[in-house]
Amino acid sequence: MDAPSRGQADGTDPADQWVLNPATGDYELRLNGAPGRPAVPRPRGASRPRPASPSSAPSSAPARVPGQRGHRATPAPAPAPDADGPQDPGRRRRPQQRKGGARRKALMWTGGALGLVLVGGSAFAYYWYDRLNGNIDTVDIGDVGSDKVLADGPVNILVIGNDVRTGEGNEAYGNRDNVTGHADTTLLFHVAGDRSNATVVSIPRDMMTTIPDCETRQPDGSTEVVPGSKGTTRFNESYGVNGRDPGCTMRTVEEIAGVEVDHFMMFDFNAVKTLSTAVGGVEVCLEKPIKDLDGGTKLDLPAGRSTIEGEQALSFLRNRHGLKNESDLDRIEMQQKFVASMIRQLKEDTLDSPSKMLDVADAATKSLTVDKGIGSASKLLTLARELTRIDLKNITLMTLPVIDNPAEPTPVTVVPDPVKAPQVFAMLQDDVSFTEVKKKEKDAKDKQAALLDGPRAEASAVHVDVLNGGGPAGAAQETLVWLRTSEGVARSANQGNAPAKVDRTRLEYAPEQADQARKLADLMGLPASALKPGGEDSDAAQPMRLTLGPDFRKAGVPVAAPKKVDVGQSRADQKMCGK
Repeated sequence: MDAPSRGQADGTDPADQWVLNPATGDYELRLNGAPGRPAVPRPRGASRPRPASPSSAPSSAPARVPGQRGHRATPAPAPAPDADGPQDPGRRRRPQQRKGGARRKALMWTGGALGLVLVGGSAFAYYWYDRLNGNIDTVDIGDVGSDKVLADGPVNILVIGNDVRTGEGNEAYGNRDNVTGHADTTLLFHVAGDRSNATVVSIPRDMMTTIPDCETRQPDGSTEVVPGSKGTTRFNESYGVNGRDPGCTMRTVEEIAGVEVDHFMMFDFNAVKTLSTAVGGVEVCLEKPIKDLDGGTKLDLPAGRSTIEGEQALSFLRNRHGLKNESDLDRIEMQQKFVASMIRQLKEDTLDSPSKMLDVADAATKSLTVDKGIGSASKLLTLARELTRIDLKNITLMTLPVIDNPAEPTPVTVVPDPVKAPQVFAMLQDDVSFTEVKKKEKDAKDKQAALLDGPRAEASAVHVDVLNGGGPAGAAQETLVWLRTSEGVARSANQGNAPAKVDRTRLEYAPEQADQARKLADLMGLPASALKPGGEDSDAAQPMRLTLGPDFRKAGVPVAAPKKVDVGQSRADQKMCGK
C-alpha cells in the first residue's frame, strides 16, 4: 500500500517524524513535522521506530524506542538543500535508496536467472542423456572385445551393417521374414595408437572364410557355444546364422586379420535413412546417371552432384545396377564414397550445430546396437570426441584385396588376395599408416627401433628354438628347414607348439645374444616390435626362443609389415567430383 494509507490522519507518515539532528548526530522526534515544535531526542543507539498503524494517535510525550542490539548509530552528513531553496521540514520526502541495496537486488536477479538457466540446462541435458541411453541396444558378447572405451595403443572397431529388412519401406530390399539379418556391410575401423590416423577396411560379404566356434550369451545369462563353419562359407554368415551374435563376427574378423577387435557397432537399414536426413543430406557425385527402374528401389540420379537423404540414400547404398560390373565390390566402392562424404558433412557442418548434433545422436542411437564396453551415451560421446580429432586427409578407406574364388567354375564369391591381403593386415598389425602423416613423438617406439641398431652375428652363430604360437599348421617345422638349408642357421631346433598362443611373432633373447637376434631379425624380416630382450638374469647359454604368431605367413616371407602398399585406397577428404 502507499504511504498516506498507513500514516496519520493528516497524511504524515510516523516514520518520517524522526529527523536527524546534525549537531548531535541523533534522530529526534518532531511531532506532526511542525517547525516550531520541540524535538524529543531519541536515545542513543535506538532504532528507527516502526510505522504506526492508521488507528494510532500521535502523542506529545517523549517517545522511547528500544535500543538495537550491538548497533551503534553512525553520524550522517546533513541533507543537502534542494536546488530551489530551503526544504520545508514538514514536507514529506521520498526515502533515498541505498546503492548497496540496488546492487544486491541486481545480483539477486542475475543469480536467479543464472540459476534458472543452469537448472533448465541440466534438465535439458538429463532429458537428452536419458533419451539417448534409452535408444541404445547392447549385447553381452562375453570375453571378446574390451571393457575400455579407448584402450592404450591401437583400437579396432567393427562396424556391422545389418541387412535385416524390418521397418517401414524396407520390403523392397528383400525378404522381411528374417528378423535377425546378416553381416551385410562390414567395416573394420582401425584407429592408430597415437590417434594421428585411421584406416577403414571394407570386408566383402561374399568373401569365403572360416567362421570359428563362438560363445554366445543367452537371455537367461547362460553361455552357449555356437559351432563354427564346416570348411569355408560366406563372411556374412558370421552373424545371424544358427544364433551367431556380433561377437561371432568379431571373432571371425580377428581370425582373418590377426588383430584384436575391441568393440562393435551394428546399424540397420533405418540408420541410413535417419542419419542421412539428420545431417541435412549427403552429397554424392556420379560420372554417369543411375537408373534402377527394375531393381525395386526406383533409384534415379543424374550425372554430377546430387544431395540425397532418407529412402533415396538407402537406395543409393543398396544399388549395384548401372555400376561397372554391377558387382558387390562396385557397390562397396560407392558405399565408401558415401561414408566419406557423410564424415565430411559431420565435421564441416554438423559439429558446429548443437541442434543438428542432437538430431544425429538421436537418429544414430535409435538404430544402433553396441557391446557393453561402449553401451552408454557418455561412452559413445568419449569415443566420438576422440575420432573426430583425426584429420580427414589421414583417414584411409579401402576394400580388402580379394580375387575370384578359384574353387568355383563360375566364380560368384571371392577369397582374400594371397599377396595384397596379408600386406594390408600386416600394416594394421604393426599400426602403420596408409597415409603420409606426421607421427607424434614416442620414446617407446624410438627405444624399440634402437634394438635393431648394432653389430650382427654370423648365421652359423645363431642359436634358436622355433615354436608355433598361432601360425599356420606346420609353420615351426617349415621355418626350421628353411633356416637350416637356405640361411645357414644350423643351430636351430623345432620345439613344436608353444604353451600358449601369442598375438604377434616374438623373439626372446638374453642381452648377450643381441647380435644373434639382429641377424635372425634380418633373415626373417622381423619388425623391431618382435624383439623381446630379457633381463640380466637371462641365461645366454640357452638358445633364443622364436615363437611364430598369426602374423607369420610363410618361411622366407618377411613378417614385418611393408611401409607402403597400393590397394586402390582413397582418403576421406577426397570428394567424389574432385575439388
